[in-house]
Amino acid sequence: MDKGQKRAACCGECGTKECIKPVKVEKTAGEVGKIKIHNDGSYVQVAQTGEEVKLQKAKITLNDCLACSGCITSAEAVLITQQSQDELYRVLQQNTQAAQDGETSQEKLVVISISPQSRTSLAARYNLSSLETARKLTGFFKQLGAHYVFDTTFTRDFSLQESQREFVQRFQGNDASAPLPMLASACPGWICYAEKTHGEYVLPYISTTKSPQQVMGSLVKDHFSKQQGKPPDQIYHVTVMPCFDKKLEASREDFYSDVYRTRDVDCVITSGEVEAMLEKEGISLVDVTPADLDTMFSSTSGAELLSHSGGGSGGYLEHIFRYAARELFGQDVQSVNYKTLRNKDFKEVTLEVEGKVVLKFALAYGFRNIQNMVQKIKRGKSPYHFVEVMACPSGCLNGGGQVRIGDKEADKDLLTRAEELYSALPVRTPEENPLLESLYSEWLSGRDNEKARRMLHTSYHPVEKMTNALAIKW
Repeated sequence: MDKGQKRAACCGECGTKECIKPVKVEKTAGEVGKIKIHNDGSYVQVAQTGEEVKLQKAKITLNDCLACSGCITSAEAVLITQQSQDELYRVLQQNTQAAQDGETSQEKLVVISISPQSRTSLAARYNLSSLETARKLTGFFKQLGAHYVFDTTFTRDFSLQESQREFVQRFQGNDASAPLPMLASACPGWICYAEKTHGEYVLPYISTTKSPQQVMGSLVKDHFSKQQGKPPDQIYHVTVMPCFDKKLEASREDFYSDVYRTRDVDCVITSGEVEAMLEKEGISLVDVTPADLDTMFSSTSGAELLSHSGGGSGGYLEHIFRYAARELFGQDVQSVNYKTLRNKDFKEVTLEVEGKVVLKFALAYGFRNIQNMVQKIKRGKSPYHFVEVMACPSGCLNGGGQVRIGDKEADKDLLTRAEELYSALPVRTPEENPLLESLYSEWLSGRDNEKARRMLHTSYHPVEKMTNALAIKW
């Protein structure tokens, strides 16, 4: 495949970076053929008789792509044209021109929301602390013309709390249409895979809670826009994320307002694309003048950043496990002990009460583990109540959009540094966030009402027809 062409639907684990989209091959009983590659790069099937038949190239559309992140790099074209740093630059330039022309009403309020995984990847790349990186990223984006820079750790508090409560309701059998095991919903690569390969069978198992990115989208375009006295379409909301899948997530019709003709998240750029922006500006992040953090929705305590326990993918398993143990069985779990199964990306956790296992959770990262997990669910043999599912091996800190050096060992060292930086942050539970409860009241008018469900939850749709007109040739 030529440099710049897109690779799609790859598990990203085998190292070959080949597409796993199934292609129908006509077979004749009793015949064995061979595949030969000609000098022009074309493939032919050679029959036992010596006859050669040229094989057609597979055509992959955006709808075919599983968007697992493992195969998409920043050196390749972005899947969606509106989802790029170039689009952000375009909006910033329009704002500059409007100000010069005295047409301030045409300016858009630019809000940047940065994920903790992206911040950590950039911190590891430039040998900075997490807090230094946060302040320098704030300074960098504001120098470019952004008005606010927020931290999505805050909206992960919402996502964790809603996931916890949703699990307990499912466990208690309050909703027959929401079976167990409940599968985490924060990873759009996994959601894309489920919608396009398993249809209606697996979708009911997936949590309806929005990801932190999309909760932030709801918060910015609804509550924050009202605070600023601006309609949602006058706010340009950009997120910085660890994977390209988030571009597809932001583009879902579920997160689009027909009334204002705007998305909850207008543009997604990856950690690697932020590095490309720094290079374009001719500056290292180390040399950027830092700026004070915007704390309206940021998870900060004084001058400190805060995080969640449970690893670099958000800690869904640990938070839900502790909450369920307390709410369902009156058990206060101080530490969560993982048992590694077939590999480091497949682990389980159990809770025993009076010698009986009452809760059994699992962590499944990477498509090989996901496929095994899904097959057990389909056969009715899954032993788990909840599974934290992430498409990328090693989870979100290793997302396909993270900063890469290009050398395998160097990138491994970079991931190790990122994991160390991430785990070094002080942790806080969602229940310890005082602003969260006030927003439930002020923004959503409580829990379990129509607005709370609309702002914090979503739905999924089986994809049966691959009709997108944009074909990518291989």
